[in-house]
This record gives sequence, structure tokens and C-alpha cells, in this order.
Amino acid sequence: MAKHFADPVAELTEAPTPPETPVGLSVPAMSGDNERRRALRKMKATAAGLLILAAIIFIACVIWQKNAAPTWVGYVRATAEASMVGALADWFAVTALFRHPLGLKIPHTAIIPNKKDQIGESLGEFVQSNFLTGPVLADKLRQIGVSQRIGQFIAEPANARRLGDTIGAAIEGATEIMNDDDVQAALDSLIVSRVRATPAAPLLAKVIDIAVDGGNHQHMLTAALKGMAKFLEENKAVFRQKVSEESPDWVPNWVDDRIFTKMFTGVQSFIHDVSIDEDHELRHQFDARIKEYAEDLRTNPATAAKVDAIKEDVLSHPAVKEWSSSLWSAIKRNLVDLSKDPESPLRQQIEMTIMRFGTMLTTDDTLRGKIDGWVERALLYVVDQYKGDIADLISGTVARWDTVETSKRIELQVGRDLQFIRINGTVVGALAGLVIYTIAQLIG
Repeated sequence: MAKHFADPVAELTEAPTPPETPVGLSVPAMSGDNERRRALRKMKATAAGLLILAAIIFIACVIWQKNAAPTWVGYVRATAEASMVGALADWFAVTALFRHPLGLKIPHTAIIPNKKDQIGESLGEFVQSNFLTGPVLADKLRQIGVSQRIGQFIAEPANARRLGDTIGAAIEGATEIMNDDDVQAALDSLIVSRVRATPAAPLLAKVIDIAVDGGNHQHMLTAALKGMAKFLEENKAVFRQKVSEESPDWVPNWVDDRIFTKMFTGVQSFIHDVSIDEDHELRHQFDARIKEYAEDLRTNPATAAKVDAIKEDVLSHPAVKEWSSSLWSAIKRNLVDLSKDPESPLRQQIEMTIMRFGTMLTTDDTLRGKIDGWVERALLYVVDQYKGDIADLISGTVARWDTVETSKRIELQVGRDLQFIRINGTVVGALAGLVIYTIAQLIG
């Protein structure tokens, strides 16, 4: 069967097109590919046009020289002939990078398709050796000024609002993926178990000390006395009825009234005196007793045990258990509601915090220097640990690309510039042919 040969002129001007059935992964398209394709097609047509022009001139000179032609025709013929040789040689060289010229599997042609994997490995090594290095990255980070740019960005209200939206969505998503039972158990362990494991007596003694140092215990006593006086006044009839019930039947009511009035007035007068007299003896006794109790809490195991028993009773109460079991549900519900509402106090606080932090980054040189240092150290650590993996990612990705499509894609990116090689070869070949022919004529 006769071997099919491609049309050389058509191949000279063809534009790269994606293969119909790629073997590997498709190479990602880039913006401006259509413009590059038109420019490549135009440059190929220009280079092919120069070759065709040289061929026409050469044929015309050959035909002319069959008759008596002027001497200068020989110079033009030599120029055109050398121009064709240069054009074809450079066409072959450029084409051999991307495919087999004329479909002939000549050794050392279709270099890019055949060497695609090696090119990917070399590219990965090149990036690793020349870009993923500490000095290069550190210098680039300092030029960028990461914290300065971040600060300027998040200090803008609109950007803070977008970040707030993102954080709100993240909060909502995080609450949805969490296992409620696990979170509830963690909260119970963190709060109830921690409270149960903490001795109550020393803590209560410390609270009493703080209250005494600030005189708050006397304020509490005053409030309690006033509350008691109000309580007695509001329930005066009840107490009077109780006196009547306890009094013998033979005692007249007017006697009960006088006795009750005298007792009730005396109690109210005593409470009033204590509540308004900051130097009252009862207050001094109260002060002494509460200090003694605080000391007893610290030193007497029996007293401490009683307080811990009270704490345990409180923690074991059904109301406390119900509160503990519903704690996460309430927190989760509030977080979700607040994260969805852009006008909620939580979202507004998040946005204000973001903007304040952005302002601090733009104005505080010390803070900015610290953050830039953290970012630099973190990035350099990651790159140092994983630069080999990054290089493998590059080489592996290139290795998985479809061979033919990769070749066409590379040609699309650099092929227009390579066509200048063909044009230069055509022009330089013509000049070289003219010079050589001229020298030959002079020698001859």
C-alpha cells in the first residue's frame, strides 16, 4: 500500500487543533488562545509565502536561463535557491519540535511529544531549584508586604462584610457537620465534670474574702435586712393571724393585738436600726462571723465536705441535668441564627473585629513585622518540607497530559515566535546564497 504523505504547504500553514480522541488528560485552555491561534496561522502563512515566492523566482530563473539570459539572472537564481534551502531547513527544524515532518518518522523528530515526560521532570526540577528556595521566596514575600496588603483589604467595610459572610457560612457548616451527641458529651465533660472535680470550699472562701475586702458583704446584709423588713410588712396580717391561733382562748383579742403590735414594731425597729447604722454591733458580729467561716472553709475538712455535698446536690438536681443536656442545642441554635443574619450582633461584631484588625495591620509596624515573620517562616517551612512533592506534582501532571494535545498547546504558545526562525532562515539563506555565488563567480 502506498504511504500517504502530507501536503508540505498545508503543513507549513496549519494551525494547531485539539486532537479528536486524546489519550491522556486534556491540557487546560488559557485565555487568549484564539488570538494566539490566529497569530500563529498568520505567521505560518507568511513564512510559507516567502518559501513559495523564492520557489517561483527560482523556477522563473531556471526557465529564463534556458535561453540567453542576462548575467544577473544567475545571481537571482542562486539567491532564490539558497533562500529555498534555508526556508526548508528551518521549516524542518521547527516542525521537528512538534511532529514528524511530512509524517515521516525520522529519528530525532517530534521531540516534544517524545520527550514530554522528560520535559515535565525537568520543569519540576527547574521550579524546585530556582523558585522553591528560601532566599527567593523570602525576598518576594518582603516585596509583596503580605500583612500590609491584607490589612488594607480587610479594613474596607465591603471586604469585611464579605469575610463576615464567609465566616458565618463556615460557622453554620461547622455546626451542621458536628455530631451533636459528641459535642454535648464534650461540653458536659468540660463544664459539669470540671465543676464537680473542683473543690468548692477554697473557691467559696476566696469569694468571701473578695466580698469582705470590698465591703460588699455589708451591702448584702443591708439589702437582706431591707428585704426582710418589706417581707414582714407585706405579711403582717398573716403573722397576726398566727399569733391569734397560738394564743389561749381565754386571752382577749385586744391583749393579743397589743402584744403583737409591740413585738412587730420592736422587730421592725431593730431591723431598721441595723440597716441604717453602719457601725452597729450586729454588723461587727456579722463581719467577724463571715471571716471565721471563710477561714473555716480553708482549714476545716468537715466544713469543706458540707460545701462539696451541697455542690454535688446542686449538680445532681434534675434541673441542672436538663440544662446541661440542652446546652449544646441552645448554643448551636443561636450560632446558626446569628450566622445567617447579617445584621445580628455576632456578625456585626465579627465585621468590626475584622476591620479593626485590618486597621492595626496598616498602622502598627511592630504587629505587621511579627505577622510577616510568621508568614515567612510558615511558608518557608512548608516549601522546605514539600518542595519535592510540588516538583513531583508538576512532572506527574505533565506526564498525564495527552501527548499530541500537549505538543499542539506548546506550539500555540511559542509557535508564532518560532516562525520567525523560518522567515530569518529564508532571508539569511538568500543572502548567503548570493554571497557564495558572487564569490564563486569572482574566483571563476
